[in-house]
Amino acid sequence: MTPTILVIISGSGTNLQAIIDACKKGEINGKITAVISNVPGVKGLERARNSGIKAITLDHREFDSREQYDQSLATLIDQYQPDLVALAGFMRILTSDFVNRYLGRLINIHPSLLPKYQGLHTHQRALAAGDKKHGATVHFVTPELDGGPPIIQGTIPIFPDDTENSLAQRVQVLVEHHIYPLAVDWCLKKRVQLTNAGVTLEGELLPASGFQYRMNPE
Repeated sequence: MTPTILVIISGSGTNLQAIIDACKKGEINGKITAVISNVPGVKGLERARNSGIKAITLDHREFDSREQYDQSLATLIDQYQPDLVALAGFMRILTSDFVNRYLGRLINIHPSLLPKYQGLHTHQRALAAGDKKHGATVHFVTPELDGGPPIIQGTIPIFPDDTENSLAQRVQVLVEHHIYPLAVDWCLKKRVQLTNAGVTLEGELLPASGFQYRMNPE
């Protein structure tokens, strides 16, 4: 039976599209059964529909509390019984109860080299700090915001003339769209797993920063 993925978004869904494309090419041994957005009418829902994937809106503004929303989200997810839940630009902090429900099969991509720059405005913060390199991290989600153990990181240099926008675009295209489909495939094949000791790849414990993906020369 083909492993299944459920993707949760809040916006345009460029990483969702990267996962869709990788599934179509056979680079991911799995299929997306549904895409859920907490924001109505976003581009990511259109991307799902265009690929014949169930597109669902669960608007967080219709709920009185974060706990109520997360409970409804979990009930919806469980209807599909996915092997993996992938957050792709989902702009909400999840409750501990929700995270623990899917611990070990809930992953996220974050636009920084974690543990650097948890939270928002990562590209701006990297530039302000004078960093020489930047990138993105795919990690298992735990109750700590952007604090779950990394699976894989990809790195690019920061150029002297980089702006927040140019850096964000390069990280997205050159890093995120490569490492996220790869991590999804590893998880579905159970090549990578979350254990009490940390993240393992093929049974070997990964370093604290995760697997270091070597980008092609720019």
